[in-house]
Amino acid sequence: MKLLAGNSNRTLAQAVASHLDLPLCRAQVKRFADNEVWVTIDENVRGEDVFILQSTSYPANDHLMELLVCIDALKRASARRITAVTPYFGYARQDRKTGGRTPISAKLVANLITRAGADRVLTMDLHSGQIQGFFDIPTDNLLSAPLLAADIKENYEKTKDLLIVSPDVGGVVRALAVASRLNADLAIVDKRRSGPGKSEVANIIGDVEGRRCILFDDMIDGGGTLCNAAQALADAGAAEVSAYCSHGVLSGGAIERVEGSVLKELVVTDSIAAPDRIGTSSKIRYVSCASLIGEAIRRIANEESVSKLFD
Repeated sequence: MKLLAGNSNRTLAQAVASHLDLPLCRAQVKRFADNEVWVTIDENVRGEDVFILQSTSYPANDHLMELLVCIDALKRASARRITAVTPYFGYARQDRKTGGRTPISAKLVANLITRAGADRVLTMDLHSGQIQGFFDIPTDNLLSAPLLAADIKENYEKTKDLLIVSPDVGGVVRALAVASRLNADLAIVDKRRSGPGKSEVANIIGDVEGRRCILFDDMIDGGGTLCNAAQALADAGAAEVSAYCSHGVLSGGAIERVEGSVLKELVVTDSIAAPDRIGTSSKIRYVSCASLIGEAIRRIANEESVSKLFD
């Protein structure tokens, strides 16, 4: 088994390699002067089971192209099996037609990864579960709920007024999984989208007055949706509001919005490399998903059950 890392999240790749007690595969993933991706595998991979760790995060197109070129390089080097490990799967929000003459880009990206030569995909907390069906190869979708629930239990469960909140109706199943693990109540923020990345709170389903609320979502991008939901909870009488998200996209002014919001803290996994400016934030905290991904890789390599990780 070999583990190859792209440039999207070298820190996570090193942590996964450390968990597996396995050195990263020697390779060069560089750019020509015109920004073309150039890949060279510097060790023999013939007949090997190779895992490429590469989130397709910002810049999404560059990191996606790196992944595709790495897959092609391994395929031509006669690797026995190639697994694309994408802790954060970009384009996942474009999983259906939202209007006339719009693409389903998540399916397009799935096709690209498959046609490049990947034999299977390992990802974490897809924006919607049906994206697994976009791939014509085996796909494992890891869940960060046990990981984040353990952190909530360590930092919040001592209080009896804990309330898990889904920031929208679509995330109820995800939030309910965490609430069940913590034996906590559930509330829902009813939000209405006015455009891509824009939303407004219409209603709150559940009694939040005097409760310590934890918003639970799959990602935070610009931060407006989550911060608006936190403000609505505070206005409804919540004693305290925090947020947990699987993927910290944190684009644009997201960090500044979080800093200026009523959120006590925002906790995200390291599926996406932390932006350089994250050091200025006093509210954002990271939880490593390296052990979860590393254990899943080990189980796939040994032909063991991955689903038992979440029993």
